Amino acid sequence: MRTLNILLIEDDMIEVMKLNRTISSLKLNHKIIEANNGEEALKILEQKDVLPDIILLDLNMPKINGIEFLGILKNDDTLKYIPTIILTTSNNQKDLLECYKIGVAGYVLKPLKYEDYVAKMEKLLAYWSINELIKA
Repeated sequence: MRTLNILLIEDDMIEVMKLNRTISSLKLNHKIIEANNGEEALKILEQKDVLPDIILLDLNMPKINGIEFLGILKNDDTLKYIPTIILTTSNNQKDLLECYKIGVAGYVLKPLKYEDYVAKMEKLLAYWSINELIKA
């Protein structure tokens, strides 16, 4: 399985720690690039020499929310091809529809129980690590 460069856009530090802990407990070598909000993520993505393989995006964030961020991402000729997976607690059908309309690669609800979260993330990361991904 391929090692992924993952851009995690998440303002909740507990969620960031949870993903890092999950990756280390599953003994995966994926590299996590952390951004606390959409603005920070856009600054990281502006340096187009090293683009992430996938983006994990929380919807409810300050400054630029997830849907606004997606709009900006999908309007960029280089960045629009990066598979973006929504990782959220919102099972709001309007959000779900909006995200798929904009062109997300997936919409995953964060389970409350840690074991369920680990199981879900293991499958998600396994899936993306066997995909053919665009290299910038």
